[in-house]
Amino acid sequence: VQLQASGGGLVQAGGSLRLSCAVSGRTFNYLDMGWFRQAPGKSREFLAAVNGAGTRTYYSDSVKGRFTISRDNAKNTVYLQMNSLNPEDTAVYYCAADSASGGTNWYRPFAGITPDYWGQGTQVTVSS
Repeated sequence: VQLQASGGGLVQAGGSLRLSCAVSGRTFNYLDMGWFRQAPGKSREFLAAVNGAGTRTYYSDSVKGRFTISRDNAKNTVYLQMNSLNPEDTAVYYCAADSASGGTNWYRPFAGITPDYWGQGTQVTVSS
């Protein structure tokens, strides 16, 4: 499975960005998808996940209400819409995939930061 993240950049505080992650190598709707970030000197942090069908989402408390994860299964792409950005959101952002389990605990590989596949990161810098 190959994951290619894009859409990062420099944005002013209060602004918005939308990250994209294009996926190939596997039937996309058989993959649950997630987003993570890692700031300098900090551990990788889970942000959001969406199940293979796009019917369920799960967010960390740190971004709930500001970030929205979505997917377009026709385009094999997952998105992260980020609003009300602040300098503390500055980090490298990663997308990740896990084989869809379909169960009620489908999000646990993401919350536990143990998905099967990782993409390369895209830098997001928020200026004050």
